[in-house]
Amino acid sequence: QDWEQRQEEDTLLIERILLLVRNVLHVPPDPTEEQGVDGDASVHDRVLWALHISGMDDLLKFLASAQVEQQWALHVLEIISLMFRDQSPEELAALGQGTAGAEHGEDTRELETLRQRELAEKRARALQRPSRHSRFGGSYVLQGLKSIGDRDVVFHKGLHNLKSYTHDLGKEPRRVPRHRQA
Repeated sequence: QDWEQRQEEDTLLIERILLLVRNVLHVPPDPTEEQGVDGDASVHDRVLWALHISGMDDLLKFLASAQVEQQWALHVLEIISLMFRDQSPEELAALGQGTAGAEHGEDTRELETLRQRELAEKRARALQRPSRHSRFGGSYVLQGLKSIGDRDVVFHKGLHNLKSYTHDLGKEPRRVPRHRQA
């Protein structure tokens, strides 16, 4: 709902939900209770994953960026700071660059190999066909069809055009004046 259409109860409900999320994320970690395997996700990480799966993170991004929802800005800021509670800025920056840098390098190598393969195929295709197209389709003598003299007709087009051959091929049709047209 737009903020103009919300009633007081809706506003209170939104605030209570944001406070609940903040309080859940505010619970301090207890290493004695979390006896998991090395590399296993902590309770905090699992809560963050559940928020992501439910779409709450997208809702928080909307609340943080929407101009009309500025009343929730401090609640959202507090939730976001609690989301990144266990990470240091250096770790986050290195993590983002490390995977992006490695993936970028891998993608670049993949694209380069694909480009080299494509160029090789293009060169092979260019070598298979002649460099210039010959417009000369051949000349054929049509035996049995007489031209103007006693000689047979010489046909200068491709054989696929032979069925549409007439003696009027290439001649300008006679123009009939308008007043004599049917």
